[in-house]
Amino acid sequence: MADQDRAAPTGIDVTKPSIARAYDVVLGGKDNFEIDRAVVGEMLKIVPQLPEVAAYNRQILKRGVRFLVEEAGIRQFMDLGSGLPTQENTHQIAQASAPESRVVYVDNDPIVLAHGRAILAENDNTSVVTADLRDPETVLANAEVNRLIDFSQPVGVLLVGILHHLHDGEDPQGVAKAYMDAVPSGSYLFMTSFCASFPEAAALEETYLSVLGTGRFRSLEELQGFFGDLEMVPPGLVSLPEWRPDEPIVEELTVAERLMAGGIARKR
Repeated sequence: MADQDRAAPTGIDVTKPSIARAYDVVLGGKDNFEIDRAVVGEMLKIVPQLPEVAAYNRQILKRGVRFLVEEAGIRQFMDLGSGLPTQENTHQIAQASAPESRVVYVDNDPIVLAHGRAILAENDNTSVVTADLRDPETVLANAEVNRLIDFSQPVGVLLVGILHHLHDGEDPQGVAKAYMDAVPSGSYLFMTSFCASFPEAAALEETYLSVLGTGRFRSLEELQGFFGDLEMVPPGLVSLPEWRPDEPIVEELTVAERLMAGGIARKR
């Protein structure tokens, strides 16, 4: 539905692009505004395959959460910088295998809370919290987070498709470490992020930074640093389609397939 056909929810500034809403545009959603579509239009000029990239990120989310539930035995998740609810969200994936799984979504965009509350109204094991993941102390002290997350038991910490929106000066490695320091041994970090693994990366990064204000493309070495001394789950940090694919990869990866990298690691 277009902007002129509806009023923005209270607290939503439709004159500034939103990371969550821009991602919604790329996914083909309807919870976005003209400014978000304009930003995505500029990005598509550099990498027209962005919708494919978003799809790959959703696919690894499904495979990763399924691994954490079915193989690692995780039953509680913090999905940080979760974005707008769409199909096959973390709680749907986890609870399909283990209905008792508990999930807290954390995002600083009020539109996420507005839509999330409606979707999760009848799911007492899942909640949406409006908070800034860059402030781990506040997130970890949140009452709703502590209602669902037992920090004496292993936790799946998800930073999926969000760390590239943290500038170097915001200490993204320190942010990831703060959350992992708060969870016990046996917990897991699941991370995906833009990767500077192709020639167009610099131009796309420049576009992101100029029109959205964020979007850092980091090398594999830089991304590996987010995992610190955690124990990587095979196959390690790889391009998204290479992480435990449902079917063997037989052809060379495209630019779209190499645009993001991801992996999962366990806290010893």
